[in-house]
Amino acid sequence: MAEKNFIHGRWADPRSERYLERENPATGETITRFPDSGPQDVADAVHAAAAAFEAWRFTPAPRRAEILFRAAELMQARKEKLARDVTLEMGKVLPEARGDVQEAIDMTYFLAGEGRRQAGQAIPSELPDKICFSVRQPHGVVAAVTPWNFPMAIPCWKLMPALVLGNTVVFKPSPYSPLSAANLVGILEEAGLPAGVVNLVFGGDQTGAALVEERRVAMVSFTGSLEVGREIAAYCARYSKRVHLELGGKNAIIVLDDADMDLALDAAVWSAFGTSGQRCTAASRMILEERIAPAFTDQLITRARALRLGNGMDADAEVGPLVSQAQLDKVERYMEIARDEGATIACGGARAAGDGLDGGYFFQPTVLADVEPGMRVAQEEIFGPVTSVITCSGVERALEINNGVQFGLVSAIFTRDMSKALRAIERLDTGIVYLNAGTIGAEVQLPFGGTRATGNGHREAGQAALDSYSEWKSVYIDYSGRLQKAQIDRSGGAN
Repeated sequence: MAEKNFIHGRWADPRSERYLERENPATGETITRFPDSGPQDVADAVHAAAAAFEAWRFTPAPRRAEILFRAAELMQARKEKLARDVTLEMGKVLPEARGDVQEAIDMTYFLAGEGRRQAGQAIPSELPDKICFSVRQPHGVVAAVTPWNFPMAIPCWKLMPALVLGNTVVFKPSPYSPLSAANLVGILEEAGLPAGVVNLVFGGDQTGAALVEERRVAMVSFTGSLEVGREIAAYCARYSKRVHLELGGKNAIIVLDDADMDLALDAAVWSAFGTSGQRCTAASRMILEERIAPAFTDQLITRARALRLGNGMDADAEVGPLVSQAQLDKVERYMEIARDEGATIACGGARAAGDGLDGGYFFQPTVLADVEPGMRVAQEEIFGPVTSVITCSGVERALEINNGVQFGLVSAIFTRDMSKALRAIERLDTGIVYLNAGTIGAEVQLPFGGTRATGNGHREAGQAALDSYSEWKSVYIDYSGRLQKAQIDRSGGAN
């Protein structure tokens, strides 16, 4: 089986004549081949998007939205097949893969609704016989560069708002998730999207760089690592390209001594080890008030040891593999860092083997104890099934520790004290805050994104997504029949 690029409404082999392979991370077996696209492939895709832009932008927004609605219907009808391809190529267990696809469906329906709600503003003028209003307009060609951990949901976060606003798109997915990318674009084609409005180019880092650097790309939307995001931001700044970045998290669950411990434990296990910790919203820190820390940590360790690792297609698997050998090696290196810094590996801390796991990239769910807030394992994004336990003296210190990292995506606090909860909501310096719930599980109708190094101020999802993928245009209509000078001092009475 081999995937192809999709350019100007046609599935085509790459001009580069180069291909990459993707393996199943649970078994190591090759599942598909896909193009390693070169600069000419990227140029062809951008040319197609640029050529389609004028007709698409002047297609009425409700008509654009109808195509998105049909795409959502097709995804809903094929949900199980789409979910199985997610599990096959990136490893998450099948119930989580179904959730990934459902989020893509929800996002597509939600943005289809925005086809009739792209409201601007009608504002009174300071002058007589004059009308003032604002409208949205699209950027042009949008480059959407997406990661592998949510191979259906995150592309829909980017493509659907871009499309409903009248942009055209060149989509470059991760090399670890080619099947889902091809599935999504095929559905958009079947839903009636005109040729050139969405174009798909597969490839690795060089393909992504060529797309970012293409002069006809007006906006880059990127979700991925902090280091690559900063390089993209610097390049876009030099050439006045719009840029939207989602770059990572070092999220924490704060548990105070008055919390519902059973609820907090359920949330901790799900938030730390769901998707094998490969979520930007994963809870890689547990900030525990001192009085309850020993008992909570013991129970967390017990729960982590009991989790069943396995192929995501297996009904009894609770934790799937990491996405690649490189990611497995990275997580293993952090175990050496933890030991060198004086942390204790309370459970896990090694590759998983035996019981059918030898062929895949499995790592044991890991709890690190005796962790200080300044340690690397408490500061850097590991992106694996690893969480660090940090103790604190009370809520004020917990908030300080939570905010003492460079990222600011999501945080959670468990407490029954409403005054402490409200103080935390006010002071937690993250884009998302949960009260008495874990750090994972965002909903499409609210803005998604973070503060500080997590991004550059833009948001995915919700109506805030419309601001990322459009420009404001202010319009002034003067029907007075004479020259009226706005912003001129008229205090003397003259007009």
